[in-house]
Amino acid sequence: MSTDEPRKGARLMDRPEYTAKFHPLTGPGDMTVTDAVAAMKERNYGCIIIVDADNRVEGIVTERDIMFKLVARNSDPEKVKLSEIMTREIRTAKETDYVLDWLRIMSNERFRRLPVVDSENRIQALFTQGDFVSYTWPDLFMQARGLAKATVIGKFHYFLIGGGILIYVLAMIVVVSAV
Repeated sequence: MSTDEPRKGARLMDRPEYTAKFHPLTGPGDMTVTDAVAAMKERNYGCIIIVDADNRVEGIVTERDIMFKLVARNSDPEKVKLSEIMTREIRTAKETDYVLDWLRIMSNERFRRLPVVDSENRIQALFTQGDFVSYTWPDLFMQARGLAKATVIGKFHYFLIGGGILIYVLAMIVVVSAV
């Protein structure tokens, strides 16, 4: 495998999380915030994906949207529709996209939820930044191991000198205690 080839499991669809995830919470734009919050609470979800009648993604409403666009304005959640507070211009991924590409984009653009859609923009899954952690942990451990090894090799002469001094001190202790 060359260094240019992505490692096994590099695409979103290759991740174990992809098939194991529950289907994202979805709802129509005319749903009230009260109903959406009740559904989010029941399923312990932090967002709801707004879809049309054909399950095509139109936007997203997150807990943050509810706080900043509803609560902060003292709006009535019984009257406000999701379409009034949803984020419309959202980034979506295809299941064949690469994990690391999206991890970088999400970090740079500062968003935490990534709807995954099919070729017709129908919702398939929802990845969060937390889902990507399991992908990056092995890389982080490998980098840490390599860094530790390089540090030890680069400072080997100090370890050698320190070990020699330690042996000399221990030998002197043995000689002194023998007398």
